[in-house]
Amino acid sequence: MAHTDHILIVDDDREIRRMVGDYLQRNGLRTTLAADGREMRAALDTSDVDLIVLDVMMPGEDGLSLCRNLRAGKHRSVPVVMLTARDDETDRIIGLEMGADDYVVKPFSARELLARINAVIRRTRMMPPNLQVTEAGRLIGFGQWRLDTTARHLLDEEGTAYPLSGAEFRLLRVFLDHPQRVLSRDQLLNLTQGRDAELFDRSIDLLVSRLRQRLRDDAREQAYIKTVRSEGYVFCQPVVLLGENA
Repeated sequence: MAHTDHILIVDDDREIRRMVGDYLQRNGLRTTLAADGREMRAALDTSDVDLIVLDVMMPGEDGLSLCRNLRAGKHRSVPVVMLTARDDETDRIIGLEMGADDYVVKPFSARELLARINAVIRRTRMMPPNLQVTEAGRLIGFGQWRLDTTARHLLDEEGTAYPLSGAEFRLLRVFLDHPQRVLSRDQLLNLTQGRDAELFDRSIDLLVSRLRQRLRDDAREQAYIKTVRSEGYVFCQPVVLLGENA
């Protein structure tokens, strides 16, 4: 039997939930509706979900907080499309940094949302092989850091863990898979977000800046990620595969 993708729609607006749910069902998807974070977590705990459509502006726990918590928990691998009423570059970047895979600005057409849902699911299932984490509990070492590719967090020399957002993790994985190689912004966009993503060069610059902060990489010394003028970025630390994290 063919798999029917299951979409969890989280929005405090009942009419939007119903409209989106009805449209997705008419187009061959299975849907579950949730009004808040509590209902979202209950749905995730009781059924398999292929993607979450998550509203940003909700009372109580907002979408950004929910997305950040998702990326730190057991459902970290479920892709997220954010719904936002703010058509502002900074807000979109914050959503990506929290771990969102894409965003749709309200008011939106249900057709556009469906297209983005399908693109994110396709992109998730067809990620470049260098980004597919097939190893169990694998640790990657570089400089004073280790990356736990299962838990998706950084470990410092004392073993303290620092969670990464989805966007930060994908960007770091690209750099670790291509050390000592200059990568253009277009290459980084394609490798981290896929060719279907409608993002922009500025988003990569902001994510690199955020990742440098995570790595405590001085912007002047650039011990980890160096800027190559007019070309892109290069990860300059040696990368060592440390084996499994028991």
